[in-house]
Amino acid sequence: MSERVLISGAGIAGCCLGWWLHKYGYDVTMVEQAPKPRDGGYVIDFWGLGYEVAERMGLLDDLRPHDLKVRDFRILDGKGRRVSGIDQGAIADIMGGRVMSLPRSAIARSLYDAMKDGAAVRFGDSVSDVRQDATGVDVRFESGNSERFDLVFGAGGLHSPVRRLVFGPEAEFETFLGYYAAAFTAPNYGHRDLHAYVAYGVPGRQMWRITLNDDASVFLLVFADARADDVPIHDPVAQRAILRRMYSGMCPEAADMLQALEATTDLYVDRMSQIAMPHWTKGRVALVGDACGCPSLLAGEGSAMAMAEAYTLAGELHAASGDHQRAFAAYERKLQPYVTRKQKAARAFASSFVPKSAAGLWLRNSVLNIVGGLGLSRVLFRGQFNDVLKLSEYGTPLA
Repeated sequence: MSERVLISGAGIAGCCLGWWLHKYGYDVTMVEQAPKPRDGGYVIDFWGLGYEVAERMGLLDDLRPHDLKVRDFRILDGKGRRVSGIDQGAIADIMGGRVMSLPRSAIARSLYDAMKDGAAVRFGDSVSDVRQDATGVDVRFESGNSERFDLVFGAGGLHSPVRRLVFGPEAEFETFLGYYAAAFTAPNYGHRDLHAYVAYGVPGRQMWRITLNDDASVFLLVFADARADDVPIHDPVAQRAILRRMYSGMCPEAADMLQALEATTDLYVDRMSQIAMPHWTKGRVALVGDACGCPSLLAGEGSAMAMAEAYTLAGELHAASGDHQRAFAAYERKLQPYVTRKQKAARAFASSFVPKSAAGLWLRNSVLNIVGGLGLSRVLFRGQFNDVLKLSEYGTPLA
């Protein structure tokens, strides 16, 4: 009889883990508090570990139609004048073409579609209590149901309920990086720039826009605000009010962007934080993805790291013939140093990502202009893109 496992969270980490566990013969149940698969989210450069895991899952052909083929990153000032930029083509060259610019939701949907037939997925519910003993884990759900599983995996992101219930309060592990992020999709937005990121920047505020293949645009807003110490993560009315205050008059597109914000149906707002934990596993419970090693979007590799963690966690269980203690120890040993290194790099990058002063903006833009003018973009990016963990081989899946 195959072991029965529960995965809390049907995002990128959870769906990737569910796919691999099912392939290794596990009986997978997944619970997700959202009423349906999540849409929206920002656009990411998909390469390295995530690209390799997707390749091993046979998903690249499914993802390619969503590739935005970005070649340019334009940085504009508050008056709409180009002041700097990045040669995105250098990234593709360094990676030998093994990179795509994808809406995060496209990756999540591809993983969900690949996984859904191999797992029992329950939407609109969440874990409310976890009690484990030597032989299994008793789980109670918000719906009132209770069930017993052999193993439980928390893949619920930055605000993971499993982490809170099993490991302790979120405040024990979260480091706030001083910024907030908002993302949303705007259909038929009037400003279009194909194959390009367009960014407006003023001290403490940044707005990114990218045009999708279906005429919609995705916005990513990042800001620092001492008056927004407690941005509500479940109150879209209050979130919109804060964004109007922060971005009104910020740039020539601000009014159009805020008009699109009012009409959007997929607004996401949250703190930009990291999660650092001494251990990702406890007894028969393991965490994966942002639940245990959130690097923040400053790292630019959150989705890729989540997929690498899911792949490794499932693979180590398979290699250990289901011995979860041995598998969990190997999982932490192989991934924690890499994640810690990426988190450290992201913290160092924070002040350059969204500078809080006019001097900081000038310095960032000047450095990028010098690098671009001297043709050193490939040198600048090579270290980051060569710092990739080598994935282990775990043999052919059972199914």
